[in-house]
Amino acid sequence: MSEGAAQRDRDGATQRKSAEPTAAVPEEPVLTIFEKGAPGRRAFQCPELDVPTVAPDELLPSELRRAAPPRLPEVSEPELVRHYVRLSKRNFDLDSGFYPLGSCTMKHNPRLHERVAALPGHARLHPLQDPASAQGALQLMWNLQRALAEISGLPHVCLQPSAGSHGELAGVLLTRAYHEDRGERRTKVLAPDTAHGTNPATVTMAGLQVVKLATNAAGGIDLDDLRAKADNDVACLMLTNPNTLGIFDPNIEQIARLVHDVGATLYYDGANLNAIMGLSRPGDMGFDIVHFNLHKSFTQPHGGGGPGSGPIAVSERIAPYLPVPVIVRPDEVGELDLDYDRPKSIGRLRSFQGNYGCFVRAYAYICSLGADGLRDVSENAVLNANYLLARLRQLQVGDGRSAADYLPLAYGELCMHEFVLSGGPMKRALQIKTLDLAKRLLDHGYHPPTVYFPLLVEEALMVEPTETETRETLDAFAQAIADILREAAQDPEIARQAPHTTPVRRLDEVGAARRPVIRQALG
Repeated sequence: MSEGAAQRDRDGATQRKSAEPTAAVPEEPVLTIFEKGAPGRRAFQCPELDVPTVAPDELLPSELRRAAPPRLPEVSEPELVRHYVRLSKRNFDLDSGFYPLGSCTMKHNPRLHERVAALPGHARLHPLQDPASAQGALQLMWNLQRALAEISGLPHVCLQPSAGSHGELAGVLLTRAYHEDRGERRTKVLAPDTAHGTNPATVTMAGLQVVKLATNAAGGIDLDDLRAKADNDVACLMLTNPNTLGIFDPNIEQIARLVHDVGATLYYDGANLNAIMGLSRPGDMGFDIVHFNLHKSFTQPHGGGGPGSGPIAVSERIAPYLPVPVIVRPDEVGELDLDYDRPKSIGRLRSFQGNYGCFVRAYAYICSLGADGLRDVSENAVLNANYLLARLRQLQVGDGRSAADYLPLAYGELCMHEFVLSGGPMKRALQIKTLDLAKRLLDHGYHPPTVYFPLLVEEALMVEPTETETRETLDAFAQAIADILREAAQDPEIARQAPHTTPVRRLDEVGAARRPVIRQALG
């Protein structure tokens, strides 16, 4: 066991087994903000009104006004700041440690991008500002669209969708509009059994039916199953390449031909774009529609619900149906404008133009790296994933067995930017589940990888290290997994009861989902 790992284990054991408090100052009771403060306490005092008083009825109809003031917390500024700072410290974050959450691309977010997004011209831009006086913002969006078009190999881009799942919905709605404009009513959308869970959810929201495609022994699409299910009722195939197993499907050109031969479109889920930037382009593979995750591939702080940005790129035949408004430049050197006159458009997907701050950060990222830099990003993301996989195969756990003997790669020998391990052998040999391993990793200072996805892998553990992690970090993470496996061979109960050092211990997740507490009684 390494010295660092031994120290982590000693620290964890101390916190698990000691009956005495480990801190000189006792932990403050966990209270919601509504349980703090006192009547009349304020964090801010408004200045005296220096404009004429207007009766409330003149500002807002009485039926839209509250009958009584809202029961808001009455707290001082120190109370307010400390409360939310304490909450932030009780959570795991990318700035504190390694976050190898598979298919989520939790890479470092450069601080330079935050400075650029905070510039007054960006941060204080009003969303209702006239295009004539927002030419700088429109130029940035125009340039970003052109960059994304080049990266994807598709000529037309819309920045409007607010997240990857929102981009998916846009893609399926565009597909439906395309077929309806041709007088066709297609009802089926094909999706592999390795697809992200949002894919079938999106299809259902669009009023279509999901048809599952099987995975072959190599981890790609089963071509025989595709041939059997691709018919004139299929509107689209939704595909991620590389897929969620971390495998690039070598049959992608043949898949595209089979889909296009029945008149369907091919949709690219861009969740795994971080593996191929500057190396291959979805448009060149035959895809008609692509969504990007700016918050993943192009370094946005994300997780916890947002903000996000999921632009879409489309081929010429899909372009007439893009959401409005579309950014246009009537003359080559003239002003940019917003075009609402798009009779075949699917309409708006959201208010305004999208999450503009995400556009600024993504454009700053692309400008900082350039084409060669984006290629380096993907090459290093693939290198880091394969290096970590090799380390797990090297590290010995005991009895001549390596960590990979307990956690073998589910498909193939190598991977792209992420890989999926099967915890089945670990469960049978050591009597701990993937969930136990994931929870124990928190005690070692690491966020767990994605667990139990894709569903076709027994006790799945999906790991995505990203390109921004150092070799030392990857070595330490692999060592932590080996230490946990070695520990489980001696005492599996330690992992079964983990985490031991986090502010909140293991939760009843099923009970929380079925009986959520969403209201707090106020005294």
